[in-house]
Amino acid sequence: MEEELKQKIQELQKQLGKKQMFEEAVSSIKSLLLQHYPSASPSLRNSLYMVVCRVATILKTRYTMPGFWNAGLGLFIEAEHLVSGSAGKKHLQSCITQAQEQLAEVQNESENTTSTENGSTRRFLFEGHLTVDPEPEQPAWLEQSHLLTAAAALLAGESSQGDPANVNDTEGASNILEQLVARLNNIIPEILDDGPSAPRPPPASKQVVANLPVTTVTDELLTKLGADAECAICREELVVDDKMQELPCKHMFHPPCLKPWLDEHNSCPICRHELLTDDHHYESWKEREKEAEEDRKGAANAIREGEYMYV
Repeated sequence: MEEELKQKIQELQKQLGKKQMFEEAVSSIKSLLLQHYPSASPSLRNSLYMVVCRVATILKTRYTMPGFWNAGLGLFIEAEHLVSGSAGKKHLQSCITQAQEQLAEVQNESENTTSTENGSTRRFLFEGHLTVDPEPEQPAWLEQSHLLTAAAALLAGESSQGDPANVNDTEGASNILEQLVARLNNIIPEILDDGPSAPRPPPASKQVVANLPVTTVTDELLTKLGADAECAICREELVVDDKMQELPCKHMFHPPCLKPWLDEHNSCPICRHELLTDDHHYESWKEREKEAEEDRKGAANAIREGEYMYV
């Protein structure tokens, strides 16, 4: 009977890795926990506790949907009531807190989004006029222009203080400077910036990600990788029959672990080897940087080899 329950727990643990089966698997684990934990042997209790911990690990590394976290929260609360060891209770309390924080964060984001959407279309009748949205902030380049123009006008006014016609211009320039001085921390770095900054790397190309090879872990591969081989994202040790997705740099990860990462980044989590993206602007920038780097290396080599003659 106990062996059958352990086998069932192992099957449920495998189902946790499949997104469409996650909630159902968590529900089944919760039922087994409530039904068998109080009268279970220490070995079976440990198996039940470990699968609950596995749920927590998967939620932290793979899934963000509120329904998944709700299912996990219910499981953690029941497990915390049943587990008697202080270390186990402390860990489960930590899981409960994290699940509650995650759900609260999602709720706050939803409320903020709703508030923003409602506010963006709101209009009020004030003193016979229909108000509009607040005027957007001026772009940095325009603020820079205002700052430089105001400084020039102020200097011109100081050099001709005896001319009454310049008094208003000087006062106006001073007012503009006073309005802009509060934002100097944002403006000055952009004025001093001597070149365009690198664009933020976009996510990896969807087609490239879809075509990444998937490998099944075998005894041979596990021997080759070593006994302590693990997925670098979820930190779970690899076992035979695990599905692993391989990047061009040869680093491998669980597909459900790798996908959220590549949805936001275009590089390997370990070595930062970059994959192609769907952003043509970014790919063009990379090509230009590559050509510029080759030009710099060529110039450096030419100087070292004495190709440049000065007369």
